[in-house]
Amino acid sequence: MLRPILLVLLLISTGLLQAQNTYTLASPDGALTLRIEVKPDLQWQVNLRGRPLTQPSPIAMNVAGYGTLGLRPVVQKTEKNSVDRSVSAQVRQKSADVEERYNELILHCQGNWAIAFRAFNEGVAYRFMTQFGSKVSVLDETFDFQPARCTRIFFPEEDGFYSHNERLFEPREPAALAENSLASLPVLVETEGGTKILLTETDLQDYPGLWVRAAAGKNGRLKGDFPRYPKFSVELTNRDVQPTDREPFLALADGTRNFPWRMLLVAENDADLLTNQMPWLLAEPSRIENTAWIHPGKVAWDWWNNLNVYGVDFKAGINTATYKYYVDFAAENGLQYIILDEGWCETGHVDWITEGLDMDALAAYAKQKGVGLILWVTWVTIDRQFDLLLPNLKKWDIKGLKIDFMQRDDQEMIRFYWRMAEKCAENRLLVDYHGAHKPAGLQRTWPNVISFEGVYGLEQSKWDDRKKIDPEHNVTLPFTRQVTGPMDYTPGAMLNYQKYDWSPSWSRPASLGTRCHELAKYIVFESPLQMLSDSPSNYKKEPECLQFLSAVPAVWNRTVALDGKVGDYVAVARQAENGLWYIGAMTDWTARALKLNTDFLPPGDYEIEWYQDGLNAERCAQDFKHATGHIKSGDPLQAAMAPGGGFVAILRKL
Repeated sequence: MLRPILLVLLLISTGLLQAQNTYTLASPDGALTLRIEVKPDLQWQVNLRGRPLTQPSPIAMNVAGYGTLGLRPVVQKTEKNSVDRSVSAQVRQKSADVEERYNELILHCQGNWAIAFRAFNEGVAYRFMTQFGSKVSVLDETFDFQPARCTRIFFPEEDGFYSHNERLFEPREPAALAENSLASLPVLVETEGGTKILLTETDLQDYPGLWVRAAAGKNGRLKGDFPRYPKFSVELTNRDVQPTDREPFLALADGTRNFPWRMLLVAENDADLLTNQMPWLLAEPSRIENTAWIHPGKVAWDWWNNLNVYGVDFKAGINTATYKYYVDFAAENGLQYIILDEGWCETGHVDWITEGLDMDALAAYAKQKGVGLILWVTWVTIDRQFDLLLPNLKKWDIKGLKIDFMQRDDQEMIRFYWRMAEKCAENRLLVDYHGAHKPAGLQRTWPNVISFEGVYGLEQSKWDDRKKIDPEHNVTLPFTRQVTGPMDYTPGAMLNYQKYDWSPSWSRPASLGTRCHELAKYIVFESPLQMLSDSPSNYKKEPECLQFLSAVPAVWNRTVALDGKVGDYVAVARQAENGLWYIGAMTDWTARALKLNTDFLPPGDYEIEWYQDGLNAERCAQDFKHATGHIKSGDPLQAAMAPGGGFVAILRKL
C-alpha cells in the first residue's frame, strides 16, 4: 500500500509544481486572457474569447551585474489586484473622466525584481520593476510580438532612429515587409476576422523609446529595438544634434524603479480604438498639484500660411503690425493664443529679436486684447538659454513654448523632454513638442505638455509632391498615431482641392480633400492646443466656416465612437463642456453615406446645424452646404460625403 500512496503524492506534487509554472490573468469582462509561463523562461500569450491572438512570446531584460531578468525566473510571491474606478483628467482630451478597470498580476521573483501584468477590457500590458539599489546599466530588453494570424500591418517604416517620426501608416501584408525593416511606434496589426492590435508604450521615463523591426518568417512577427545611449554626437546646426556613435547599453538608470509599460491594445471593432485610454491610464499621474493655470485652447498659427495676409495697409512679414493683425483676429474670434513661430528671434540666440518686431509693444497689445503669446524655439537653444530667456518670458507674459527638432527618443533625449516639462511647469508655461516622438505618458505626468507633433501633418502640404497628406491618411491617423495621445496635426486649410487638381505650395498651401473634410478634423482629431493654420485673411473670406471654427472646443467632456474602419472612414460624437454635442465624420477618396446612430443623446428634441459636402464637391472641393433642422434623440442621421469628404453637425437640446 505504501508505494501507491507515494505515487499519488508524487503526482499531486508534480501537478502543483506544474501549475506554478503557468499563471493566467483575465480582463474584467473575461474576453481577454493572458497565459504567462515562467519555465524554462518567461513568456506570455494573449487570447481573445478562447482563441490565441498571439503566439507565446519571450520577455526579458538584461541588466549588467544582475543577469537576464526573465531567464529561468524563480517566482517567490504573487500579488493580485483589481481596480474599478473613475479618474479625472487634469487636461481633458477625449473626456473629463476616464473609466479605469483592470485586473493585475505581479510576479515577484528571486533577485529583487518583479514583473507586472495588467488586463483591461481594451488591451493588456506588462512592465518590469526592479529593486537593485544604486545605478544600473540596462544592456538590452527583449520585446517580441508574434501574432497568431496576421493579415495586414500598418507599419510606419523609418530610415533610422534619428527621425521626426512623421510617417505614413500604409497597410502592408506581412510578406511585404523586408526582414529587419524598422518602424517607430505605434504599429497597428490586423488579424484574421478583423481584430486589431495596436503596439505602443507608456510611462516612458529615463529610458529609450521602443521601436520594432520585422523579423524573419513573413508572419507578422515584430521584435523590439531601441536607440542606444549616445556616445558621441555632432551638432550639425543650431537645431540638429545627431548621434554619431552609441554606447553598447540602452540606459543608465536607477536600480530601484518601474520601467515603461509594453502595451497591446485590442479592438474587435476598429471604432473601439477611438476611445481607448490605456496609454493615459497607465502613465504616472500628474506631478502638478494646481493645474488651474493650464488652459487648453485654439491658436492662430503664422508659419503654415507663411504670414501671408492681404488686403491690409502694411507690409506683411515678421513684424509688429503683422502680429498685431493675428492678435486682432484671435481676439475677434475667441481664440486663446497666437504662435510666433520661427523667425521672431535669431534661432540660436533668444535675445536677438528680429528687426522690425517690437516684442514689448506686441506683448502689451496682446495682453490688452486678452490673447496669449506662445513662442517657437529649438530644443538646443532653449536647453542652453532657458534662464537667459526667462526674464523676457515673465515680462511679456508668455503662455507657452513650442519646442522643436528633437528628432530622437534615446535616453538622453527622453531626459530632455522631462527636464524641460518640469522647468516649464515651474514657470507656468505650456509646452507643445514638435519634431518629437509619439506621446508616451508624459502628457499625464506633466499636463502642461499639452500636445505633440510626431505626426505626418498638414505642414506636409507645403512640399508633399507624392500627395500622401490625403484623406486616406487622415482617416488612418485616428486609429493609429492618435490613440497614443494628443496630435498636433495643425488643420484648418481654407483652400481645398480634389486629388487631380492639387499641388504643394509654400506660401499659399492647400489641403487634399473637401472643405467639410477639413472642418471635421476639428472634431475627429484631438489636440488640447488646436491650430487654425491658415491665413486670417482667408478665414475672413469664409464667415460660415469661421463661425464653426471659432466655437468648436479643443477639449471634450465625453467621446462616443460612432463608426469607423481604419483607412476608410471615421465618425465620432463629442460633448463639449457647455453641453453641446458635435459630430464629425471623414471619408477617404470613396464617396460614402454613413447612417449614424444618435442613441448617445439624452432623450429629447434637438436643433441640428450641419455642414456637408456640396453637390459639386467632387469637382470643387470647397463646395459645401450649411443648414439647420431638427432631430430627436435616437433618430438616424445620414452623413453624406463626397470623395475625400466630411460631415460636421452641432446639436443643441431644445
